[in-house]
Amino acid sequence: PALLLSIGIRERLINRPAVTDLVPAEHIRTGPTRPDKTPAIIIADGTTAIHGHDYTAQRAAWVYCDLHVWAVEDGNDLAKTIAFEVQQALDRKFPVPFEGAYLDHFRLTRITYPRDPDPNFGHAVISVEALIRWIV
Repeated sequence: PALLLSIGIRERLINRPAVTDLVPAEHIRTGPTRPDKTPAIIIADGTTAIHGHDYTAQRAAWVYCDLHVWAVEDGNDLAKTIAFEVQQALDRKFPVPFEGAYLDHFRLTRITYPRDPDPNFGHAVISVEALIRWIV
């Protein structure tokens, strides 16, 4: 389920011109949270909490994930601008990208702007939660 959510989020972001005007699509990825190129949006691995069985052939899980926004030029201001566009892109439920899986709940839960030890870096963390159901 965490992989489904990551793929769905990335697809939504790379298909939103307001996001890709600020962050090149190849800089929107999963992986370690410190970027090698900026600006960047990095989708962290997240956490999966198995919710249990819904009917005989279905399983469900809560998935919690953070998206890390990094910017060097214009630091915090650019990170906040990118975070706003990500919020707009993810502001409504979207289908998960695989047949047989369903996104029953999706919500942005918070956005924080932690200070990086390097004052040149702007950093935003966008937290999301999702309930994903799939057929076994």
